[in-house]
Amino acid sequence: MKIGVIGGGQLGRMLALAGTPLGMNFAFLDPAPDACAAALGEHLRADYGDQAHLRQLADEVDLVTFEFESVPAETVAFLSQFVPVYPSAEALRIARDRWFEKSMFKDLGVPTPSFADIQSQADLDAAVVSIGLPAVVKTRTLGYDGKGQKVLHSAADVAGTFAELGSVPLLLEGFVSFTGEVSLIAVRARDGETKFYPLVHNTHQSGILHLSIASTDHPLQALAEDYASRVLKQLDYVGVLAFEFFEVDGGLKANEIAPRVHNSGHWTTEGAECSQFENHLRAVAGLPLGSTAKIGESAMLNFIGEVPAVADVLAIDNCHLHHYGKAFKVGRKVGHATVRSHDMATLERQVAKVQALIKA
Repeated sequence: MKIGVIGGGQLGRMLALAGTPLGMNFAFLDPAPDACAAALGEHLRADYGDQAHLRQLADEVDLVTFEFESVPAETVAFLSQFVPVYPSAEALRIARDRWFEKSMFKDLGVPTPSFADIQSQADLDAAVVSIGLPAVVKTRTLGYDGKGQKVLHSAADVAGTFAELGSVPLLLEGFVSFTGEVSLIAVRARDGETKFYPLVHNTHQSGILHLSIASTDHPLQALAEDYASRVLKQLDYVGVLAFEFFEVDGGLKANEIAPRVHNSGHWTTEGAECSQFENHLRAVAGLPLGSTAKIGESAMLNFIGEVPAVADVLAIDNCHLHHYGKAFKVGRKVGHATVRSHDMATLERQVAKVQALIKA
């Protein structure tokens, strides 16, 4: 089976690493000349809206998926005329737009922060009066890793913000005083079978994920699965979906979903019976889903800007390095490490050793 992937970054690369042992081959459509997934398959260098190359991709593969939600929904809709594409164009359309996404949560009874659609500075001014400060304003599409957003603490922060963020449609969200950030990695097959990985505790710095630790018997696991199940069913979703939540007052408030394999699920490669990457491929290819059970205690740490010396990373017991083969650049995710242990105390010591390399 040959899988087409829209996007040739590290997520596409890791999909191919998981799919190759299953007898799958890959083709990636990505405009970047140095797309890091290209080493794992054919690279069609073209823009995501290039219909000639999209048609070429469709003719060469058995099905198509995508590695990130910056892909236009129109691209997926076009491809769907010629080849199966999972997740669907409709799922992508909703998941990539924060207004559509939050509106869906509200309709499904999934709690969210207060929010408002912003089409102008006047809209922002009015919404701030209604929702109050502090608040967070975000672009409706494309923003990630802290990009395309701004925290508003005072009236001075509000002035000129619509233009500052590009005079594009925005979403204003009331600030949430949360006790923790968690994410749920879910996978749903073509026939509707659904499985969930354990909730993951996430730590961000400057809007970028730095550390994820898989939980054991999290008290909100069942609630998170309920909320995710509502979304998966509503979207008739196929593949892996990540759902980010805030822990608030003993419950959960929805932050956002990502219609793809997710950074906070990287621990599953060494830490679960079947990784999120393999399970995504199983789901889209119509194969039986694999077990999402944990293997011991696991954590993932991102390498931002540069990867520490390989020998230093591998000198840490039960530490696994994933180097993306990307040029080092400030603020760029260029690799990660996963650590695994039989107990949480040992895991925390391992995490501290990796963190020391990052800070060195």
